[in-house]
Amino acid sequence: MSEEKEMSFLDHLEELRWHVVRSISAIFIMMIVVFIFTKWIFTNIVFAPAHTDFITFRLLCDLGEFTGAMDALCVKDLPFKIQSRFLTGQFTMQLTASFVIGFIVAFPYVFWELWRFIKPGLYQKEKSNSRGAVAAVSFLFLVGVAFGYFVMCPLAIWFLSNYSISDMIVNEFDITSYVSTVTALVFGSGLLFQLPVVVFFLTKVGLLTPAFMRKYRRHAIVIILIVGAIITPPDPLSQSLISLPLYLLYEISIFISAIEVRNKRKREEAQAKEDQLTA
Repeated sequence: MSEEKEMSFLDHLEELRWHVVRSISAIFIMMIVVFIFTKWIFTNIVFAPAHTDFITFRLLCDLGEFTGAMDALCVKDLPFKIQSRFLTGQFTMQLTASFVIGFIVAFPYVFWELWRFIKPGLYQKEKSNSRGAVAAVSFLFLVGVAFGYFVMCPLAIWFLSNYSISDMIVNEFDITSYVSTVTALVFGSGLLFQLPVVVFFLTKVGLLTPAFMRKYRRHAIVIILIVGAIITPPDPLSQSLISLPLYLLYEISIFISAIEVRNKRKREEAQAKEDQLTA
């Protein structure tokens, strides 16, 4: 009953403040844990995609051996070194990596706190229709993070480390550049996988329809293929590893949008019948 009673603007601000405090506290605790185990995390997680024995590269080699395309798929060398050219470079990147990893680990709790603040302001029907939102958003975010780390990161590192405009140039990347790139790919992928959730809510408020997404499906496919071609080795199989999951995500979003449109139509018809009976 306490959640249903009317609250003043200041009460809402106070409630929001405590949700934010708890969320930041969770991130800070995870950040401290990561900071304590920084050496192990950098060696086994952050720098892992920069080694040819990373699980993704091993699987590509196995796939190349199975298909007879070893030269195209097997990554034998990543010709670059990581250096720190700034006095505070390593310490800054330790803090950055600790925050990002801490946020990723704490994300389900952070979103749960946000949802607890939003949920009391919804109507009962909206609460019922949004059941499982925390689980869905958290699941998609973690799947996106895994996709970014195990697929996008190693392939992007392979492409960028082998890209050369002259033999006179030696690739010696600064640690800030490396960590920023890995962070952007992993975190960006986690956000990208929220597409079905975003499409659901845009459809719910009437700003997006499955017909619109089907109409521009070809444009989406072209964009997805361009992204896949840019960050993968120049062979169709590697490009498919990026393009297919993104395309499936787009199709899933269309499916979710169609379901919501159908449910919305049923709700409107049921409401119209109810209004006729009460009239």
